[in-house]
Amino acid sequence: MSAVNKPTQLKNLLLSDRTEFILEAHNGLSAKIVEEAGFSGIWASGLALSAQHAVRDNNELSWTQVVNVLEFMSDATAIPILLDGDTGYGDFNNMRRLVRKLEQRDVAGVCIEDKLFPKTNSFIQGEKQELEDIDTFCGKIKAGKDAQVDDDFCIVARVEALIAGWGLEEAVKRGEAYRQAGADAILIHSKLSQPDEILAFADEWGNRCPLVIVPTKYYSTPTEVFRQHKISLVIWANHLVRTNIAAMQATARTLFESESLVDVEGRVATVSEIFRLQGADELLEAEKIYAKSARQDTSAIILAASRGQGMDELTRTRPKVMIPVAGKTVLRRHVDRFKAQGINDITVVGGYQSEAIDVQGSALVVNEDWENSDELVSLTCALDSVATDTVLIYGDLLFRSYILNNLMDWDGELLVVVDSSPIHQAQGNKHDLAYCSAPDDRAMYQQKVTLEQISSAGDWNGRNPDGRWIGMMRARGGGRAHLLEALKQLQAGAGFDSLGLPDLINRLVLNGHAPQVQYISGHWMDINNLEDLQRAGDFAHRHDS
Repeated sequence: MSAVNKPTQLKNLLLSDRTEFILEAHNGLSAKIVEEAGFSGIWASGLALSAQHAVRDNNELSWTQVVNVLEFMSDATAIPILLDGDTGYGDFNNMRRLVRKLEQRDVAGVCIEDKLFPKTNSFIQGEKQELEDIDTFCGKIKAGKDAQVDDDFCIVARVEALIAGWGLEEAVKRGEAYRQAGADAILIHSKLSQPDEILAFADEWGNRCPLVIVPTKYYSTPTEVFRQHKISLVIWANHLVRTNIAAMQATARTLFESESLVDVEGRVATVSEIFRLQGADELLEAEKIYAKSARQDTSAIILAASRGQGMDELTRTRPKVMIPVAGKTVLRRHVDRFKAQGINDITVVGGYQSEAIDVQGSALVVNEDWENSDELVSLTCALDSVATDTVLIYGDLLFRSYILNNLMDWDGELLVVVDSSPIHQAQGNKHDLAYCSAPDDRAMYQQKVTLEQISSAGDWNGRNPDGRWIGMMRARGGGRAHLLEALKQLQAGAGFDSLGLPDLINRLVLNGHAPQVQYISGHWMDINNLEDLQRAGDFAHRHDS
């Protein structure tokens, strides 16, 4: 963004020692496109502004509606806007109010023309249009200059004498009067296809003050001619709105005739380009700062690469996470749970039949070597998704929503969920038995307990297990770095391909970063076989909350 304010930028363009160019825009999007194309200024065309609202260029668009559009254009850009202000939308008092409202919206200047209000476009029977009395028009200019706050706000006086057929002498007379009234520049207009009368005016004018032209009709004139005649500013006055109309008409016809998007996609801007022009990335960054409640720094990683054992018929064409339970797939249940917590950055690590995974609401990465590797290899496929706050879960896990809710409410850097109910050893996988620093004291809220080991041994170090790790953990803040370091250590050793999340958790303990334990009592299950799947339907019906 330029350190020079917008009115000063426009004044510098008018006073430049070379011929400068600005381009028409008619809304925030087109204004941003003008800026990105490299132009140093924007012409807010009255014709284009009215055309985009499908009304005539006869002041049918009110000046307040014009100012509302200008606000979006100004907010979207850092370069100056010169408004095509028609006749100033009324008398000297309207002009004063217009200038104040334009300055409030950081518009750099306004061009007014010496015709009567309401105006008619110069190219529609221009020779029959009446011109404003010189003294009256000079009064508008003076009123506008007296009303401005910024000394560099520019008022450009547009001389319509050539359009109305009054001739060169009248045009020069009016231009000089407007200059003396305080106009910062003179715009001389013509509807002829050759620039002769414009160049004659420029020669007669003699560079008394900056001279502006709009070569819409004499478009074939070489630009070097304008430079030779010391034209200060050239306005390309309506070409974006005309381009827009032609492109929309062509696309509309194609869609109507073909009844298909095939002939259109690839020839139009992508939706992602729209997002870019809208500044969507900036909003995402701002959300990280200001909208903490939405958990923008939180991600979820679902490990779902395996096929599952003993479920061959059900998983012939899909992975286990895509098996429906009570009418909803296991993966859909995970995604819904996370989104209900404001966690929208969700990554699924697939492997077997990954092409059958419905990724709606999530992203998919694939462990291509899923048949010959275990969970930690899958985790390395999703390292880019390990955020400042990350939840890791197994893909075959069913659980009550309060478990995830409680997990997100705790403050520990590393957290694991352990089921302390006696049933944890009576069913399902018995390889994730948890040995903790203290057993579950259900009378204590958020009991401070740390994990000491996850093992398949029922009597690790002569002790009975305190529960079973359910396949859910969280790493946040410094815990993220501890988790990544432990993963790196294991990856550097032998047998990494056969290691699972319990091995990673045990390495964290060994490194002196033992996770905090969140005890629960039931209200979850994993799906390892057909028997589990039969129980899962009943579980889901009873615990879908």
